[in-house]
Amino acid sequence: MPVSELQQRGGNLPAELTSFVDRRREISEARRVLSTARLVTLTGTGGVGKTRLALRVAGAVRRAFADGVWLAELAQVRDRTLVAHTVAQALRIHDIAGREPLGLLVDFLRDRQVLLVLDNCEHLVRECAGLADAVLREAAGLRILATSREILRVAGEQVLPVGPLPVPERNGSRPAGTRSPDTAVALFAERATAVVPAFAVSSENQEEVAGICRRLDGLPLAIELAAARLRALSAGQILARLDDRFALLTTGPRSVPARHQTLQATIDWSFRLCTPAEQALWARASVFAGSFGLPAAERICAGEDLPAESVFELLAGLVDKSILIHDNHRTGTRYRFLDTLRQYGQNKLRQAGQHARLRRRHAHWYLHLAEQGNRDWFGPNQATWLQRLRLEHANLRQALQFCLTTPGHAQTGLHLAAALRFYWFGCGLLAEGRHWIDRALAQDTAPSRARATALWIDAHIAVVQGDIPAATAMAHECSDWAQSRGDENVLAYAVFIRGAAARFSGDFQQAQVLLEDALARFEALGELNSTVIIAYVTLIGAAVFQGNLAHAVALGQHARALCEQHGDQWARAYTLYALTLAEWTRGEFAQASAHAQESLRVMHTFNDTFGIALLVERLAWIAEKAGECERAAVLFGTAHQIWPLVGGQPLFGSAHYLAAHEACEQQARRTLGDSAFEAAFRRGAELGFDQAIAHALGETPQPAPASPATATQPLAPLTRREQQVAELVAQGLFNKDIAARLVISRRTAEGHVERILTKLGFTKRTQLAAWVTEQRESRNS
Repeated sequence: MPVSELQQRGGNLPAELTSFVDRRREISEARRVLSTARLVTLTGTGGVGKTRLALRVAGAVRRAFADGVWLAELAQVRDRTLVAHTVAQALRIHDIAGREPLGLLVDFLRDRQVLLVLDNCEHLVRECAGLADAVLREAAGLRILATSREILRVAGEQVLPVGPLPVPERNGSRPAGTRSPDTAVALFAERATAVVPAFAVSSENQEEVAGICRRLDGLPLAIELAAARLRALSAGQILARLDDRFALLTTGPRSVPARHQTLQATIDWSFRLCTPAEQALWARASVFAGSFGLPAAERICAGEDLPAESVFELLAGLVDKSILIHDNHRTGTRYRFLDTLRQYGQNKLRQAGQHARLRRRHAHWYLHLAEQGNRDWFGPNQATWLQRLRLEHANLRQALQFCLTTPGHAQTGLHLAAALRFYWFGCGLLAEGRHWIDRALAQDTAPSRARATALWIDAHIAVVQGDIPAATAMAHECSDWAQSRGDENVLAYAVFIRGAAARFSGDFQQAQVLLEDALARFEALGELNSTVIIAYVTLIGAAVFQGNLAHAVALGQHARALCEQHGDQWARAYTLYALTLAEWTRGEFAQASAHAQESLRVMHTFNDTFGIALLVERLAWIAEKAGECERAAVLFGTAHQIWPLVGGQPLFGSAHYLAAHEACEQQARRTLGDSAFEAAFRRGAELGFDQAIAHALGETPQPAPASPATATQPLAPLTRREQQVAELVAQGLFNKDIAARLVISRRTAEGHVERILTKLGFTKRTQLAAWVTEQRESRNS
């Protein structure tokens, strides 16, 4: 998936797939509370619509958050240590530097205006509360909207209970001053029309529909499940069956809330109306986390009682009954449960004594998938594999968690974590990859080829993260095992890791010896994959820093040819990046720029934020040396806004790298002057992600300096009040603070800010703040 589909400052809220019915009062109240409270938690029973309400509220306030509204879905997170990782990934922060994820989040959010939606916190309350408390203390511009069946109990938390939809009274009346009772009926009608287009609430069936809604206590999920039955039953028949079913219901402890009993009864009823085969598939498919595809369902869920060839039709039947939701992706149709329905299926699976068996099948299927992706990675299908594995992220996590928490499966987990090595690198998930491999190595400590392989992969991640001591220790353990067993393949990788560690420790001579040794071993073994190409890339850097530029270029051309021969794009892009270092050093700026832009296009396709940051930075160096200092300053500003998305400048923040960066930036500053440099830098930092990539690729004109009309004079005079508001914006105050300072309503303050931005031709508060500062300096000069 291209970066442009993900890296939007507006955030990552999903599109609504079904209509949203009413909830105007709840939306208004949530918006009001969110304007004053920094943590708002929507609570309520399962199926009451907390997530849909949160998403609707978040969409309604999007414009108030300059850096976007971001959704972190936590329902499928079962490893409590991955909460901060998951939130960082939702914010599109691909941590390369190996930092502690909570600290990374705090630093990223500290100076940003963001609304973070934490969805489904109830099973991770302690972790979510700790995260919310930590980031809210440090990030003044952050607001959090959480959904949870249990409150977080964080200081300053405002709790908004989410109740069911109002339903009509039996006599059709309602108490004075209460909301319209037609909301639940409207929801039933909306969902019924999707199932039976000719359906309409009429005088003949309105009391039956109202009775259904009353029987279901106005619970949205229960109403949707009932509406799906209109394919086979009339509204009257549905009501009669609900009455019969609920009359027979034994509710268990009186302490169980009535609405929970209602939802349980409704799902029980829906389950009983499924065919035995559909019931079996519902229970077995609940083993998936997130979404899943047909091949996985056929492999994992099929059995003697459920032939693989029947799975597709059964999935379609569950979709028709609103048990499953289907989404279309480039890699094929995906299916998913609402979390409440998945939990129900898991309970049925446990009751049948099949849960452990299905979890083992699930883990082995995803090991098979990872190994297949690992074999196929070095070829023309890399982008397809990355997209496929991204869609399976929740399932990969679940398979790893099962293996590393179930006795006897640690080595399967070790194989799986290691087999995903190109996924960890290609998706920028190095911190999570190392988390899983570290856990697996800690559990499966017996010397083996699987352990040795995992060691060099983990060491490779550690090198990229700049953790050279850990990488060196793991490489030596791997090497010792390989030498003791005569495993030349594993030994070649261990030598590569030792060479990479030497390269990024600044020992270029030793790095060259080791890397050339590793490459000779790979060639003798006939071993060729993306890691081998990265060994060439690493050797190119060592050669450049020793002044052997011709050799570096020859290595790059050879590695590039190998990639093109096999259709590899990802490693080819890094090869081109390495070539630009040699070409930049030799003064071949036109060639270096062409290679950097070619590489950047590939990195953009792969959504490789780390590679994008490296290449934008390199293009800034090239522009400065080519005498295009204003372009260089803009690109430095662009790189500055991208680096936080990968946790800052990681291993490439070595002495040589930082020295080159500093020299280029200082020269551009001297050439332009401080004021012009800062203005150009600011323009680059304010570019949207797509704009930034397009500019770096030379596909858009140089961002124009602010015109006199916007830099010095507004398009229309600011009133005295607007001038006051502008000054307060420049001081960093938000709209609610401005409203309090000037004793006006928040809405009035928002209106003032919007009119000021329009008059000045700006779109961001940061632009307004810079303009106010320039005006102040101009008056004082």
